[in-house]
Amino acid sequence: METVKIKLQQVDSRLDNFLVEYDSEHTRSYYKRLIENGKVKVNGKVQKAGYKVQLDDVVEIDFEPEEVFSAEPENIPIDVVYEDDDLLVVNKPQGMVVHPAVGNTHGTLVNALAYRVKNLSKLNGQFRAGIVHRLDKDTSGLLVVAKNDIAHANLAKQIADKTAKRTYYAIVQGYMPKQEDTIHNFLARDKKNRLKYTVVDSGGKEAITNYKVLQTYCGMSLVEFELKTGRTHQIRVHCAHIHHPIVGDALYNPNPCPFSWVKGQLLVAKKLEFVHPTTKQKMCFEIELPQYFQKVIEKLSAHND
Repeated sequence: METVKIKLQQVDSRLDNFLVEYDSEHTRSYYKRLIENGKVKVNGKVQKAGYKVQLDDVVEIDFEPEEVFSAEPENIPIDVVYEDDDLLVVNKPQGMVVHPAVGNTHGTLVNALAYRVKNLSKLNGQFRAGIVHRLDKDTSGLLVVAKNDIAHANLAKQIADKTAKRTYYAIVQGYMPKQEDTIHNFLARDKKNRLKYTVVDSGGKEAITNYKVLQTYCGMSLVEFELKTGRTHQIRVHCAHIHHPIVGDALYNPNPCPFSWVKGQLLVAKKLEFVHPTTKQKMCFEIELPQYFQKVIEKLSAHND
């Protein structure tokens, strides 16, 4: 169950339209089904899809899976950076989908986890077992996996409260407008292309990304990003929005990738920090950049000389 209060810029939106803008992970038909099934309430009452939301309305959303997927255990090697009774920290490779979905029912991280780990949290359902936060298929790097519901709830709260720290490295086109800055706006699914997300003037979800330029090369930059919120494609959308898309990002960057060995966006979840849900100790993890990313930096550095 998720609860949200209507803000001024959302007033008079249809309930189904508001839901799509608020959480654009799902389609309008999905939300209409939720509404028809009484899974969405406004101020404690079931409303129709055409209801116009008003200022300070409290909308309760009882999400349910769009489709039931199995997460069959599969013997897929995964790079486990850390593991204890409550959680794992995994270094996900580029090209691996995090959990089963339409078109990707096998070969996912959840399938690999189901083979390796006896118990995983079920707060996000069986086909997202253990998954506290996600990485895009072609984004590699660190993510934390919960083994039980208590750990999952605690870790999810740290991410929601912005106390967990997630740091990414990316190679972007051109040179960022400032050496350090914050990108702060609202994101929603692109109405013209349902695979993409875009910056919107009203509605959508708040998205905050801090960045710092680490190195500039001939026509490209190595940039460190810190997520303050965790929206779908957030860093990728923010980079495209300020006209410095991530190199290799076929969805948001119209320029072909100049590096033949790169199979997706040059974006890596390099550092992860959080407080352990049981021991309350601060946990800090950092990985080396993957070989394909290091090779790009070496090539760019050679041109700088």
